[in-house]
Amino acid sequence: MLTDSPAAPAAFAARPRDRAATETTIIAAAERLLLQHGWTGLNVQTLAAEAGIDRKLVYRYFDGVDGVVERLAAAQDQWLARALAEHPPSNAVSYRQFARETLTTWLRALKAGPLLVRMLAWELAQDTPLLRRTEAARSAVVQAWIRDRRPRLKAPPTGDIAALNSVLLAAVQHLVLSAHARGTFAGVTLDDAGWARIEAALDTLTTVWPD
Repeated sequence: MLTDSPAAPAAFAARPRDRAATETTIIAAAERLLLQHGWTGLNVQTLAAEAGIDRKLVYRYFDGVDGVVERLAAAQDQWLARALAEHPPSNAVSYRQFARETLTTWLRALKAGPLLVRMLAWELAQDTPLLRRTEAARSAVVQAWIRDRRPRLKAPPTGDIAALNSVLLAAVQHLVLSAHARGTFAGVTLDDAGWARIEAALDTLTTVWPD
């Protein structure tokens, strides 16, 4: 449950009302809190204090913290769509090659998005209607990107492509989560040299991809 404490009205009395600017300030504060403390440090009280605003404005403009998180997640989806769109449609001549390109691009996008990684960790740790919505919206972004850049290839006659995608995409995601949490996973230090090893491992794994 979200917690509140009385705010000091005098601290906000001289602040002019500018809804757009205040919303931007609140979203930026939420981003800082998530990056610094994770989701456990995000509530109306901490958000108002970080933004330097009366907590009533969080309810007025966003109907509470959930509204802030949805707006923040939507902004992250837009960032992700732009990051993925930097990679043009694939010229891969096999599903194996296309899988390798897709996995590497997803890995690099996650490594470049610390706030996105925080959201992924939150969605794994809790199951709420809000987080199901944010996860579904992001999945739609990724699926659209894959669909738009996929070459015209016939589906392999054997092998469960959907399951293979799930396993390898999940592996990439978990490695990035581990890098943020502790910098290592299963004895591999996830620094530049470690990530080069991971990409080489993806090369090896995708050689068994059905075509």
